[in-house]
Amino acid sequence: MKFTKMHGCGNDYVYIDCFEETVKDEKAAAIKLSDRHFGVGGDGLILIKKGKAADFEMVMYNADGSRAEMCGNAIRCVARYVYDKGYVNTAEFSIESMGKVKYITLTVENGVVTGVRVDMGAPILNAADIPVVSNGDKVINNEITVDGRKFNMTCVSMGNPHAVMFIDRSPREFELEHFGPLFENNSIFPKKVNAEFARVVDRNNIEMRVWERGTGETLACGTGTCATVVAAILNGYTDNDVTVHLLGGDLKIHWSGNESDSVIMTGPAEYVFSGEINL
Repeated sequence: MKFTKMHGCGNDYVYIDCFEETVKDEKAAAIKLSDRHFGVGGDGLILIKKGKAADFEMVMYNADGSRAEMCGNAIRCVARYVYDKGYVNTAEFSIESMGKVKYITLTVENGVVTGVRVDMGAPILNAADIPVVSNGDKVINNEITVDGRKFNMTCVSMGNPHAVMFIDRSPREFELEHFGPLFENNSIFPKKVNAEFARVVDRNNIEMRVWERGTGETLACGTGTCATVVAAILNGYTDNDVTVHLLGGDLKIHWSGNESDSVIMTGPAEYVFSGEINL
């Protein structure tokens, strides 16, 4: 089976073109292909298919074989892939994932995609819809104690659930390997959660690390980056245009602060290599 490995800011996935290939057992394929020792290696598996409600469909699996609703870095890579393959001949088109449609705008210079802008839709702040168990309608700057340490948590869904914690030191020094799984599997998150630990540098810059449910730490998370900026704006920490500095690179996020307005994400989509593997 042919595959392509791509990454967005180091958030790497194995991509299968389902216009040309058929994957019989998608969960098993995700587990095998994602394995960094016995497979191709990646944070998960992305299947590229013809869309029903959009031009294309992105089917996403985490490295442990669990389905995920959305990945901001992966959708940029899918956008570049379908353009480069000639499946679309315009710089604007749509991609759906688990029924949610996102709108793409490519930056193309001399026939080469140099950046991808994604309308990620409006953030979901209602606690029950994220979902997170809460006594209030929203979880904004709520105190939570995990393993004896107090955090202030803001919860946002960008099609998948996120818990954002702002900390007072560089995320590179934070004990992510310890606290990440404790947040992911906390009983207040019925569908588990992606946990972001971020430091506000100034009104237009944030540093962030992420622990993704079903995968562990990744070098970047597009939806998590969007959720972090939404949380920062809701708490009054930043302006409306923010560059988020991740371990794997930078993403630019815009949000007006109006809950009904879309979050706009702009960032790279890069190829690593292509090959064939027996499944």
